[in-house]
Amino acid sequence: MSSPVTTGRAGDRTPRAAAGPAARLRPVLIGAALLAVAAFASLFVGVADVTPADLLRGHTATLEVFFVSRVPRLIAILLAGAALSVSGLIMQHLTRNRFVAPDTAGTVEWALLGILVATLFLGGQSVLGKMLVAVAFSLVGTFLFLRLLRRVRFTDMIVVPLVGLMFGGVVMAVTTFFAYRLELMQALNTWTSGDFSGILRGRYEIIWVVVAVMAVAYLYADRFTVAGLGEGFAKNLGVPYQLVINIGMVVVAVTTAVVTVVVGAIPFLGLVVPNLVTLALGDNLRRVLPITALAGAGFVLACDVVGRVLRYPYEIPVGTVASVVGAVVFIALILRTRRGPR
Repeated sequence: MSSPVTTGRAGDRTPRAAAGPAARLRPVLIGAALLAVAAFASLFVGVADVTPADLLRGHTATLEVFFVSRVPRLIAILLAGAALSVSGLIMQHLTRNRFVAPDTAGTVEWALLGILVATLFLGGQSVLGKMLVAVAFSLVGTFLFLRLLRRVRFTDMIVVPLVGLMFGGVVMAVTTFFAYRLELMQALNTWTSGDFSGILRGRYEIIWVVVAVMAVAYLYADRFTVAGLGEGFAKNLGVPYQLVINIGMVVVAVTTAVVTVVVGAIPFLGLVVPNLVTLALGDNLRRVLPITALAGAGFVLACDVVGRVLRYPYEIPVGTVASVVGAVVFIALILRTRRGPR
């Protein structure tokens, strides 16, 4: 059996020298500290006037806004950003192509199709039902994409995400067609662009599922790294290649579906953040996974704050801001690749 993609593998990047535990931990601690400061500051950005002094005074209205809206929103932002970035990192390693991510493999579009099906047959109130159906459709779409890559040999690594984008585009066209015919376009638009403005206590808790999924990803990090070097290399080291690939794709599909159900699609997040982190720190997945999670959470937090203040008191969805920034970085990455090997 051939590996999913034979060009542009992660191992092609310049390896970094091995570092001691303290050196490896330092970027994580610095990133966590910076993210904590930014996250705390973001709690006091918004239309409702909330200040630390108001919280200390115990104003009822202020406390309600803070704990019902601001805190759940912050938790959803951090978990969604971290989870989607980790999913993109895993997908790039396992497909051995730095431009493959849930955004460019059709996984998000299949999740949206699953949400439409769940909305049609399960009604608009069953969040758990939407999640389960979206996970099932995401799994189907992800494994269909991998099967397509195994059957076709690509000589250019840029072609792979283009195939994924076309694959996802066909699925999205089908989804839009049925949503239009069934008068569900307004409901579908809720999930096509990531938006945290509707996150409230009691309506977001299902996103905590991604914490368990990311824990599985970290436990399998070394196996994912080995599998990313190719089927033959993995089997020589005694790693069950196909099982590891399947576990990785399940992690990607579940994470993508859960985040899409709760907040909607956030374009380019799983593509650009892992690329930037691995450019700086190398390709050892266990080492870069925590930093990727922190960087993804920080990226979404920054996009959300920009969306809140750019047209204050109106709010731009985080998916729109992430699309603009992510598209620019994506183009820059492609041009960098075209200039020659790293």
